[in-house]
Amino acid sequence: MSETNTAKPDSDLPFWKRRHYLDRMTLRELIVAYFQHYTIMAYLALTVFAALVYAWQPAGPVASIAAFGAGVAVYPLVWHLLHQYVLHGTWMYKHKWLSPTWKRIHYDHHQDPNDLSVLFGALHTTLPTIALATMPVGFMIGGVGGTAAAFAAGLLTTCYYEFMHCIQHLSFKPKWKWVQHMKQRHNEHHYFDENGNFGITNYWWDHLLGTYYEKKDRPSRSKTVFNLGYDEEVARTYPWVKDLSGGNATGHPRRRALAKENNRAVA
Repeated sequence: MSETNTAKPDSDLPFWKRRHYLDRMTLRELIVAYFQHYTIMAYLALTVFAALVYAWQPAGPVASIAAFGAGVAVYPLVWHLLHQYVLHGTWMYKHKWLSPTWKRIHYDHHQDPNDLSVLFGALHTTLPTIALATMPVGFMIGGVGGTAAAFAAGLLTTCYYEFMHCIQHLSFKPKWKWVQHMKQRHNEHHYFDENGNFGITNYWWDHLLGTYYEKKDRPSRSKTVFNLGYDEEVARTYPWVKDLSGGNATGHPRRRALAKENNRAVA
């Protein structure tokens, strides 16, 4: 006798317990989901807290503007370096205690770029990074008030990055040329060659550091574009990500995700 499937349908589950796929969502649905995500609510709440700290010990007008501007300016470089050398590095999965973090913050996203549940950064990795990237420079510019201004800038820039990242995976064609450009470069990063186009909202540092490309500039698709180099051979030596994932996935992410859903429906 087969077991009765007692799993609740998505519609009966709390909002973020459901499965959300960007290629099936409208822009309106994305906006609703975006503002309900715990990371975005945390960033906005901390921005309010930073504003209160600033009001308690404000910096001068010039220092405040400079600190806020520095917080905005430093973010693209920090993100680029982390994206290229940490998230696309080969060292995190080689350590058992780091492999779950690498799996969660980037491997899963490349395994299924349209899965909204793993698109947003994890707070235990993003918040320390934002603080370390913005607060020291803010303090040097304007003391406590400058620190608060720079941190708020980093938080709000992160919110912007996260929303634009969602847009890049949403199944619609933006009206604005600059968003179309961002979306195309990011899709090439996910579906053609992961070794480039590390920016999200701009590719200035990619241009400067030699990692910018357009599909026509590279002769063929990267063999590791979907698994980030974590294949069966690597997994034999460093098995922890494979163990956590229930095996190594191969092939196009969306086709794999659809096959998984079909198998789940049959079960």
